[in-house]
Amino acid sequence: MDREVRQEIDRVFDIQRDYRWTAKVSSAAHRRSMLERLRAGVLRHADRAVEALHADLGKPSGDTQAHAEINNIVDHIDRALEELEGWMAPVDLGPSPDYPGATVRLEYEARGVVLIFGPWNFPLQLALQPLVPAIAAGNTAIVKPNEMCPETSKVTAAIIREVFDEREVSAIEGGVDVANALLEKPIDHVFFTGSPTVGKVVMAAAAKHLASVTLELGGKCPGIVDGTTDLVEVAEIVAEGRQYNSGQICLAVDHLWIKEELRDDFLSSYWEAIDRKHYRDGAFDQSTISRMVDKRNSDRVQAYIDDAVARGAVLPRGGRATDGSDSFEPAVLLDVPLDARVMQEEIFGPVLPVLTYRDVTEVTGFLQQAQKPLAMYIFSEDDAFVDTVLRSTSSGGVTVNGWASHWGDPALPFGGVNHSGVGSYHGLFGFKELSHERAIIVHSGKDDNGERSAWDGRLIVPPTTSVEPASADK
Repeated sequence: MDREVRQEIDRVFDIQRDYRWTAKVSSAAHRRSMLERLRAGVLRHADRAVEALHADLGKPSGDTQAHAEINNIVDHIDRALEELEGWMAPVDLGPSPDYPGATVRLEYEARGVVLIFGPWNFPLQLALQPLVPAIAAGNTAIVKPNEMCPETSKVTAAIIREVFDEREVSAIEGGVDVANALLEKPIDHVFFTGSPTVGKVVMAAAAKHLASVTLELGGKCPGIVDGTTDLVEVAEIVAEGRQYNSGQICLAVDHLWIKEELRDDFLSSYWEAIDRKHYRDGAFDQSTISRMVDKRNSDRVQAYIDDAVARGAVLPRGGRATDGSDSFEPAVLLDVPLDARVMQEEIFGPVLPVLTYRDVTEVTGFLQQAQKPLAMYIFSEDDAFVDTVLRSTSSGGVTVNGWASHWGDPALPFGGVNHSGVGSYHGLFGFKELSHERAIIVHSGKDDNGERSAWDGRLIVPPTTSVEPASADK
């Protein structure tokens, strides 16, 4: 990294570190103004953003995927604009139960300087969407767009530089060296979306300064089908989620468990859904699906398939990169050994391992030994079956009889657990995630009877608590 870039990082951090105290006490009106400016900037650059997403990832320009990133950012801004005053309001907890005459409340204060790392799979949305709660909570922010999507990185940076004073929000472009230099600064909070492997690096760097973190990671999100639902509908849902963004989405159904006797009927419907959307006259139409971000990732997915087949898995059709591009043909793997790489690592490609079971304990037993995923999908009309799976497993979130609905509902927190993430956001939960919940107790000096409050400047425990002296024989 050249000297000028490092100096720029130092300069931006220093001015934001100073300005954070002004941002902390900013009014709801000022924060609303910032969000409105961001909204206008995103819409103003919408056409350019769609072109950039197509250039970087081949996202079909006429498909909803090309506009979904923009729409999702705007939706999050609109919700924040609608509810900001309520989020910012102190929470009055009333009289203290332990200190007569005292009142207690919670106030949400900004964390300070927030560093946001955007991922490459949704490079516009997931760079700017976390910025919404960061602004709403009164933070300053440094956004680093992802260098693997250079055209979208330029658009993201242009929006930020056009819309904000750099004391409020700044964009710094660059590669891994820039990311490492940013992590060397004593940032107050780091928001990272990406792989668990890089998430560990980010968390370790943040720990050096005791910075708080939000890690939106991924994992092997399972789907489980018990046969009490319409298989055609299940196949449509799974096919949509598995091929969305060419499978480069942390919420995709990573692998599917289904009753033995249902597998062939499911596969028939699954391929019908894929053929209808991604094939023309029997040939794969690569213009209908995003491409893999680069050859390295295309080769990675191909290596998963090759490893599984070498171990005895069956590849009935698909599963190869298109010549001359990084588009990847949808694939299904059957009879996959559980120790194959495709069952141990997040696939992040349009490949679906389909596994069979006779009893649900076979599935829950496997999941209990695996890392906790970001999402889980249960397809069942049997409440007892759903409850059994929920009680026997853990995941960041769950959607029953659908795909990624727990992500889309703003009333729910979105995030992982352990290997799949730390912290959660969306809506109110994003505001809280990017805030410090400050506890405040105020002594009035008199209790309800007009007597002096129990706090006399020397007590360090509530008056109702007795402290036993340590026994001499311990």
